[in-house]
Amino acid sequence: MANKTISSIAKDLNISRARVYQIIDMLDDNEKPSKDSNDRYLIDDSVVNAIRKYYANSNTKAKQEKTSPIDDKVLDIMRHQLDEKDRQIEKLTQLLDQQQQLNLSTNRQNEKLLDTPQKTSEDASKDDTDVSEPTEGNYKGEENKTSKKGLFGWLRR
Repeated sequence: MANKTISSIAKDLNISRARVYQIIDMLDDNEKPSKDSNDRYLIDDSVVNAIRKYYANSNTKAKQEKTSPIDDKVLDIMRHQLDEKDRQIEKLTQLLDQQQQLNLSTNRQNEKLLDTPQKTSEDASKDDTDVSEPTEGNYKGEENKTSKKGLFGWLRR
């Protein structure tokens, strides 16, 4: 039977010596260590096991009591925030999709407008006439069929 000291038990459990004394006071009478003539505890393996068992149980209960309600509240809050963020992401994704569709529609309209020839107010007055066709003022009775080069070749006539 190996005797241990309060200090060695405290080191093993990583607690203070005062906490070891508190645990010894909490033990059942049949588990408490006896004292010697100098009023010191005689601690054998069965007492060490009882102290460890009590410490493990009290430590587990304390952790459960301290963390359980807080953890549940924190988890509920985090779940709520996650749900809210998911809704926000869904809405932003929907808005982005709508914006892309609107941009595509606008680009198509712009392409159509660029592809169709635009008439100016001058052109609107001579709607049915073509510049290459002879009119009363510029027709002299004979056709001049020379090839015109360039964009403004028709102006040289």
